[in-house]
Amino acid sequence: MILQALKSYYDRKTQDPDGEIAPQGFEWKEIPFIIVLDDKGNLVQIEDTRTITGKKKRAKSFLVPQGEKRTSGVKAYRLWDNAEYVFGLDGSETKQKAFIARLAQYLELDDVGLSAMKSFLSDNPAVKAGTKYEWAEISETKPWLAFRLIGNTELICQRPTVVKTLMEELEKVDNRKPMVCLITGELAPAIRLQPPIKGVKDANTTGADIVSFNLRAFESYGKDQRQGENAPISDAAAFAYTTAINHLLRKDSKQRLQVGDASTVFWSEAPDDLENNFSDIFTESPKDDPDRNTRAVESLYRSLQTGGFATDNDTTRFFVLGLAPNAARISIRFWQVGTVAELSGRIRQHFDALEIVRPGYEKRYLSLFRLLVNTASLGKSENIPPNLAGDTMRAILSGSPYPATLLQAAVRRIRAEQEINYPRAALIKAYINRSSEKEELKVSLDENNTNPAYRLGRLFAVLEHIQERASPNINATIRDRYYGAASATPVTVFSTLLKLKNHHIAKLNKGEAVNQEKLIGAIMNDGFDGTLGFPPTLSLPDQGRFAIGYYHQRQSFFTK
Repeated sequence: MILQALKSYYDRKTQDPDGEIAPQGFEWKEIPFIIVLDDKGNLVQIEDTRTITGKKKRAKSFLVPQGEKRTSGVKAYRLWDNAEYVFGLDGSETKQKAFIARLAQYLELDDVGLSAMKSFLSDNPAVKAGTKYEWAEISETKPWLAFRLIGNTELICQRPTVVKTLMEELEKVDNRKPMVCLITGELAPAIRLQPPIKGVKDANTTGADIVSFNLRAFESYGKDQRQGENAPISDAAAFAYTTAINHLLRKDSKQRLQVGDASTVFWSEAPDDLENNFSDIFTESPKDDPDRNTRAVESLYRSLQTGGFATDNDTTRFFVLGLAPNAARISIRFWQVGTVAELSGRIRQHFDALEIVRPGYEKRYLSLFRLLVNTASLGKSENIPPNLAGDTMRAILSGSPYPATLLQAAVRRIRAEQEINYPRAALIKAYINRSSEKEELKVSLDENNTNPAYRLGRLFAVLEHIQERASPNINATIRDRYYGAASATPVTVFSTLLKLKNHHIAKLNKGEAVNQEKLIGAIMNDGFDGTLGFPPTLSLPDQGRFAIGYYHQRQSFFTK
């Protein structure tokens, strides 16, 4: 299903004049330096294709013959490669010989560009290139290199005679046994090694695989040591799905986002607004455009009236794929499929669930990134538990309850930092309401909520407020010392806190003291009988309710 959907996306992009996706046998590659030759093979210049993007230099992308998968062996690419293969740097003479041998396969073609390359490579090119100022950087970084004749616009590997020969190579019939392709259902020889997938964060930089077999135990009966026959996929289908996913994962792609450790890509069967806005809906807005996330979510809500994203009967399918690194392989963190209408509705439900009273300086819509970093130690994205992000995204897109680990992480950070901020409160409210048959927690203070844990949170907020009113310049409040115990084992601290309250309230003027006592009385007698004491323990969901009660009550003080 995943590979079929990717191939369909590739087919769709090849029909788009602006699709910028490589045809079979080719790939787009960022090549920093072009070796410019004259027709005799003399070095004219080393052209630097890079431009400054932000604080970094970015090389220009060129359409070049697809590079075969390289593991531990020596295998040269067709007429382009890195500096070790082209120049034999750092004792890489074997690699350079392989590159020259690969070039020799095409020398029978009557092409001046190929002849120039042969002349250049046959006469110790490193000496000639070393006279150019770019040589020091090439020697150090060993970047990708390609060749071009002076006065031409295309690379030598793009010249018509070369391209024609490459296409003929693809059409050659070999002696591999035809098998039913798992993607297309057609009879065709199975590819032995599938093209690598590149761009997954923290995966092997040379590429990794979704489909691979490296131990006998993983192979099908009778298919041992036959590699591709264990999951037969034709050359064309393998190229299509890997090219599609590499296109989605490319730098600056607008169809990818990072969800925890999962590099997440998304696409639809046909162009639509959700495909264009999906990333902005879930990611943090850039500093130079701080309202991008808000605009994307607002457009999602406006689509209810305008149909901009989808209509109720829209059957266009939308795909979301989360990929996580796993050594030389790529694991599927999550895979979600639905119509544009279904997924748009579920995303709106997610933001509805998060809705909670907030300070005036906070944005209404919280990005997934901001939600998750508020559950992580030190607020760092690298500390987000690996499965938490993927499980949360899956819950959002499927409309199912949020993972229990989300509540655990939020409550843990609150207890560790004694801070119930807007993102954590929104997460806890969303989790509890989705786990209940009906809406339990409101957007703002609910004086009719009789849940004991919610009332205890409100009471704790009132006691802290009294302390702050009594001692305006205090450095630390009861929250800093008692929140953890109050939210988990109320019986151990609330009697002490009520005694401290009497000391603090004595410092208030009579009218304010009376009002605070009335509020305490209303809280203690409208949810549970305070004369019976406080619960010995609170479950994890009740600790969440305690946090929301505290947060709601605190926000009500700020809005009065």
